[in-house]
Amino acid sequence: MARSKTMMLSMLLTLGSVLPITTLYAQQPTDGAKPATETSESHEIKQFTADFQRFEIGDMAPETYRGKTYEIAQWKQRNLPAPQADSHWTYMGGNYVLISNTTGKILKAESGDIFYSR
Repeated sequence: MARSKTMMLSMLLTLGSVLPITTLYAQQPTDGAKPATETSESHEIKQFTADFQRFEIGDMAPETYRGKTYEIAQWKQRNLPAPQADSHWTYMGGNYVLISNTTGKILKAESGDIFYSR
């Protein structure tokens, strides 16, 4: 049992040292374009899943997310752009979603990872 744990640990250590290098090479663009950096990385998404339903930009948000209860007032602290006129940010399915106040239409969506960007 101790031998198998030792072998497993050595395999994990080997993979841990190899994976980041191969990941870096895999992300290099092949068309001569500059690779994306952390500061220029876009978190904008075109579709997402929330409440077991798939949503896209232009879809109608459920009534639950249209009210003040789910409105995100601290959008700056979450690294989100200012909401457009007559819209608000909400949190749906782990993503930030910009919703029109009058129509409930989804205007924009940002991955929840944007919160951790600096």
